[in-house]
Amino acid sequence: MTRPSQRPKATTPARRRAGRPDPAVTAAFDACPRPVKARLLALRRLILDTAGQTDGVGAIEEALKWGQVSYLTSESRSGSTIRIDQVKSTAGRTAVYFHCQTNLVETFRELYPHLRYGGNRSILLDANDELPEAELRHCVALALTYHLNKLKPRSDNS
Repeated sequence: MTRPSQRPKATTPARRRAGRPDPAVTAAFDACPRPVKARLLALRRLILDTAGQTDGVGAIEEALKWGQVSYLTSESRSGSTIRIDQVKSTAGRTAVYFHCQTNLVETFRELYPHLRYGGNRSILLDANDELPEAELRHCVALALTYHLNKLKPRSDNS
């Protein structure tokens, strides 16, 4: 009879971290036209850099969800999923998608009214326009810490 300490440990499939891209994610990037692919890869770098610089986020999981490249805070559960993709209906346009049942895009609209939005779920970007990096970094940080920020008590000085 095997003692509990001698039982083989159950193994779970390793999560794919952004440092080791999933072949499906690579294929999704490769399927895009060159300028769109370049924009999506720039967004990928921005998301990963922002995650690395944002307290409480931890490791990011990169995966293909709903056919879109997605970034999840699976380990820390600190934030809401962020997805990036080309906008199929408009050539040369990309989008950063956020969960539509959060107030994230509403918050972004208040902070950055000059950005272009797709309803309550995305920030729209043309592949050939300059990337609004500072604004996007802030929006991404807010999404990656969405659940942490919901739990923080508000300090009302009224």
